[in-house]
Amino acid sequence: MKRLNQIFGVLAFMMAIPISTHAQSFQFDNPLAEQRADPWVYKKNDGTYYLIATVPEYDRIVLRKAASINGLKQAEEKVIWTKHDQGVMGHHIWAPELHKLNGKWYIYFAAGEAEDIWNIRMWVLSNESDDPMQGTWKEEGQIITKIDSFSLDATVFEHNDKMYMIWAQNVSGGEHGTALVMSEMSSPTTLTGPEIILTEPEFDWERVKYNVNEGPAVIKKNGKIFVSYSASATNENYCLGLLWIDEDKDLMNLSNWNKSPGPVFYTNEELERFGPGHNSFTIAEDNETVIMIYHARDYKEIQGHELSDPNRATRARVIKWTPSGFPDFGQKIRD
Repeated sequence: MKRLNQIFGVLAFMMAIPISTHAQSFQFDNPLAEQRADPWVYKKNDGTYYLIATVPEYDRIVLRKAASINGLKQAEEKVIWTKHDQGVMGHHIWAPELHKLNGKWYIYFAAGEAEDIWNIRMWVLSNESDDPMQGTWKEEGQIITKIDSFSLDATVFEHNDKMYMIWAQNVSGGEHGTALVMSEMSSPTTLTGPEIILTEPEFDWERVKYNVNEGPAVIKKNGKIFVSYSASATNENYCLGLLWIDEDKDLMNLSNWNKSPGPVFYTNEELERFGPGHNSFTIAEDNETVIMIYHARDYKEIQGHELSDPNRATRARVIKWTPSGFPDFGQKIRD
C-alpha cells in the first residue's frame, strides 16, 4: 500500500508541473548576500525580515535585519555568537536557522568539535529579547537524537498544535550518507520520538559524489505540507528535491508521504546558476506571495574542495503554484 500511495503521489506531482498560476511580481536585487550559504529568512509579525546564514569561515553566526527582503542586501550584519576555542561547538558552524517558538527566539545550527571537526551534531541557542539582534544568546545544548551520529540542518515547524523537527543524519553509518529524519517535539529543545526516516538518497541525482539528503525546508499551502530538501555534493550537482503530504494526514505515518522522482530545481548553465540549494521559504511584503531564499554559485568550475570555495551567494525568487497546488520553482526563469 505504501508503494501504491507513492506511485499515485508521483503521478500527481508529474501532472502538476506544466502550467503555473500567476503571482504578484517581485524583483529582487540578487544576490542578496555574497558569500552567505544555507540562507534562512524569518519574517516577524511586524514585517521585519531577518537573514541568518553560513559564513565561509565556518566560525561564527551572523544576523542581519531589514524592513524588506531587498533591504537585507545593505543591512548591517551583527555577529551574535562565535565558535568555542576547544571541545564541542568548536568547528564547522553550519546552517543556522532562526525561529520564534513559545515567545522566545531559537537558533538551530550544526557544529563539529575543535579536535574532531567532522563529529558534527545539532545545537541550540535561545534569546528572550523581542529583537534577536539584541539581548543575550544562551547555549541550550545539543539536540539529542535516538542514534548518536553525524547530524545537521535542523528545521522546526508546527502543525495542528504539535511541534516537529526535521533534520539530516547519517542513520546507517559508513558511506551511506545522510537521510532526512523527523520527530515530534515536547519543547523547542527536546525530541519525543519516534524518529522516522522521510527520505534517503535513492535516485542517481541524490548520489552524485556523495549520498546526500539535507537542508529541509517546510512550506504549508493548498492543503498540503511540502518539504524541499537538497541532494548530492555542494558543487554544480547540488539540487532540490521535494516531499509532500496532505495536511489532514498523520505526519508520522510514512505511507502518507510522497517524493518527487526527479529534482525540482537544479543547475541552469544558461542562466549562470550552479548548484542551487539549501533553501528556506518566507512571505513577501504583500503577506501572500511565497518567496524562496536559497544559495547558488554563478560559475561551475571550483578550485579545490567544494566546501573551501566561499562563493555560494544568497538569492531570492518568487514561487508560483500549479493548478494542482504544487510549487513551481521556475527552473528556466532568471532570478
